[in-house]
Amino acid sequence: MRQRLNDALEVIKPIGWLVLGLGLGALLVGVVAQWRELAVLGTGCLLLAVLALPFLLGRTSVSVDLRLQPERVAAGESVAAGVLVVNRASSRLVPTTLEVPVGSAVHRYGISSLAPGATHEESFTIRTERRGVIAVGPAMTRRGDPVGIFSRDVVWTPVREVLVRPHLVPMESLGAGLLRDLEGVSTDAVSQSDLAFHALREYVPGDDLRHIHWRSSAKVMASTGESALLVRQYLDTRRSHATIVVDDRLDSWSDPDDFETAMAVAASIAVRAVLDEFDVSFVCGGHASSGADGHLALDAVCRADFGDRGLVESGRQASMLAPDTSLAFFIGGSESPFTDLLRASAAFPPEVRRFGIVVEPHGNSRVTETGGLPVLHLAAKEDLGGLLRWSVR
Repeated sequence: MRQRLNDALEVIKPIGWLVLGLGLGALLVGVVAQWRELAVLGTGCLLLAVLALPFLLGRTSVSVDLRLQPERVAAGESVAAGVLVVNRASSRLVPTTLEVPVGSAVHRYGISSLAPGATHEESFTIRTERRGVIAVGPAMTRRGDPVGIFSRDVVWTPVREVLVRPHLVPMESLGAGLLRDLEGVSTDAVSQSDLAFHALREYVPGDDLRHIHWRSSAKVMASTGESALLVRQYLDTRRSHATIVVDDRLDSWSDPDDFETAMAVAASIAVRAVLDEFDVSFVCGGHASSGADGHLALDAVCRADFGDRGLVESGRQASMLAPDTSLAFFIGGSESPFTDLLRASAAFPPEVRRFGIVVEPHGNSRVTETGGLPVLHLAAKEDLGGLLRWSVR
């Protein structure tokens, strides 16, 4: 009962409440005060509301397909979008209005009367300017009177997203001097199957017969005269893993555009790491991702925004998110304390190759090293590749 009442009240729009309130108030005051003009005004408002009611009659039975191509673009590129409406009812569709929110704007289209099974298609272009996420939808039909007193709104699609990525900087392979473990970094964990051979041990039931070292087993049996099988034992290796941490505090950046530069740097490193077949992790405040799928890191870059966690806390989160990291980058602004870079990098074990990156658009691009941490001072994002090559000389 309460739900039906709520649904009925949602049909009345702000203009409708104004008309109804004005009509009832004017009519009441006009009758009590015997003010004819005010009573006529109130009657006219209520009559207008009554005349608007027939526009709500009938049902809207359609299917709406919202199309976006592509859903991931670089800043400055356009997305081709379209909406296909099909009348699924057995009778003609009463003319209605279709609305599709796109970001902060709303696209409105008039849908004419459609025969059963007939279609109506609208297309539009979404232009992108900056990195971020553009919400598209939900597509909804509005069926009501021309004045806007009543309107029955039906949502037909979920909210879709266009992910706008920053412009990338070309880079050389991260394995070219930055890592010396492209086939994996050995750990102390013993495994039954991997790349790094460790030792031989006696066979126990359940061992994979493929790992029996027959030559060594034969030597043992020949020397001792006892039946003995030896199996190979390995050390676990891990896939090369690049982790990128970005300072999310607003006061760490002298200009919001510097933060966008940092996002472009982070995305460029992530793409290069994926091309080098690395796993990639990205952390910026409350936005984090990890895995072999490069889309995860780039999508997180698109969603990243200012917060209050800071570089140190994000670094600790990254060390827990990606404990197998072999290469880590810590990106801050010109106002980021250098101690934060050191503390964030200290969250990772010593065998991890670490680099600090500081965006300083008003300085000169250069490489310094303090406390064992190479720091790349970027005056322009295009200098990233050259500074990385210089830092490993």
